[in-house]
Amino acid sequence: WAKRLGAKVYATASTEEKRALCLEAGADYALPYEGFAQAVKALSGGGVDVVYDGVGQSTFEGSLEALRPRGYLVLFGQSSGPVPPFDPQVLNRKGSLFLTRPTLHHYTATRKELLFRAGEVFEAIRAGWLRVRIGAEFPLEKAREAHEALEGRKTTGKVLLIP
Repeated sequence: WAKRLGAKVYATASTEEKRALCLEAGADYALPYEGFAQAVKALSGGGVDVVYDGVGQSTFEGSLEALRPRGYLVLFGQSSGPVPPFDPQVLNRKGSLFLTRPTLHHYTATRKELLFRAGEVFEAIRAGWLRVRIGAEFPLEKAREAHEALEGRKTTGKVLLIP
């Protein structure tokens, strides 16, 4: 989606396999977590406009570091754990940064809004420019195993439970 809007995309992932999937999905660069902030700053010429961070605790500092002054950090997940409390003055010192923690419920608060947003996603899939990667399928009776695989970061793409 970001590429369609004209963005240069810097992805991070824990393994070579996952980085290859990032490139396959359209990322311009796929970087390991170690040293990603410095790499992003070097590749981008000083920092990026926005970082979407779904990892949380272990990448939070690097995500802030990868931003240009007045950049945005969108913290939408915490697969490595929640970000601990921090001094908001850090945002000031690093260049008047913005931080948000969106929740799906607030963006789909009404039925009309849910249908609008879901409609955009399904239309992009129908048009063929948004591909959804199905990484694993589990029978419904193995829902616990599916959750364990997700929590253990052993999955890529979407995980489906099949009734």
